[in-house]
Amino acid sequence: MKVLHVVESLGRGAVETWLLRMLRFARARGVTLDWTFYCTLDGPASGDEAARGLGARIEKSPVPLARKAAFMRALRGELRRGGYDVMHCHHDLVSGVYLLASAKLPISRRIVHVHNADEALPTPAYWKAGIARPFLRSVCLGMADRIAGISQHALDTFLNGRARRIGQDVVHYYGIDTAPFESAPTDRAAFRRAHGLPETCRVLLFAGRMVPEKNPLFALDVFAALHRRDPDTAAIFVGNGSLDAELQRRTAQYGLQTRVRQLGWRDDVAAILPCCDWFILPRPERPMEGFGIAVVEAQLAGLRMLLSQGIADDPLLPDACYRRLPLAAGAQTWVDAALALAHEPAPSREAARRALAASPMDMDRALAALTALHG
Repeated sequence: MKVLHVVESLGRGAVETWLLRMLRFARARGVTLDWTFYCTLDGPASGDEAARGLGARIEKSPVPLARKAAFMRALRGELRRGGYDVMHCHHDLVSGVYLLASAKLPISRRIVHVHNADEALPTPAYWKAGIARPFLRSVCLGMADRIAGISQHALDTFLNGRARRIGQDVVHYYGIDTAPFESAPTDRAAFRRAHGLPETCRVLLFAGRMVPEKNPLFALDVFAALHRRDPDTAAIFVGNGSLDAELQRRTAQYGLQTRVRQLGWRDDVAAILPCCDWFILPRPERPMEGFGIAVVEAQLAGLRMLLSQGIADDPLLPDACYRRLPLAAGAQTWVDAALALAHEPAPSREAARRALAASPMDMDRALAALTALHG
């Protein structure tokens, strides 16, 4: 079965990282997947070599998405040449553009995969987005054989009130590989020394893109309030984004340069997480997070979690140790919650792994569900 995945590029995005993880796992299990990635962005990406090494093909759009007509002609040409059985679109509402390009072609299955509930469109003009959003939604709802959401909330938001079609509108959770967490080192003192922090300090971790929709600046506000209450604490920020410079500026404004570390993008997050004490994700309440992979990983690492009301229930395992708080409650209330969590029994990493193994996020279950989605 020939599958064309339409993605932005094989960079560090959550979608592309997940697809490569599933491809790698399938190969390890001896499952053959005939996948081609059609990237809407031209130019090399960090995951290109890995994808090719796993047997996938990569096609780059010769024209940018902004040139809609030319882009659609190029995509339609690839669909014709490749003789694909499945077109799997990963750009939420923008997937409507890809579906239109495939009109009347002999493709057995067209899938729209909804990866967040933001419903953002690549235009700065509010009025253009307002016109395009309902049109593209109607195209997706009308042309897609299946619509898959990465969470209950993501799927229902995309359907926008339409009842789910049995067997066609489904929730497909990301497969999460627990192996890196089982073998992760846990020398907390060495980790702190490596980053110039006191060996005894407790660490608040933010891991995610440094962008407004992840709200890292509020996480820093919480840490500043926490450090005033407990000076033997530190904060680590993992990720990059548009707020990098502002986070650094505000850290200096608080006078916390010796206690805050910005590590940028890291490929060893599974080794960093167990060396921390709290995980914080203060996403704005609207729109809610589509699905928080980092939330699942924090549980596998045995962290206590501070979450906003913008985080849904889906990524929470039965034994999760967390507080879900409104942003409007302010940093001091979040600090109260952090200190209260610190007095609770430490979450069990083994219990989290067992719970995940029994869930749809288990890699074997997720792979079976993904191949069934294509079949």
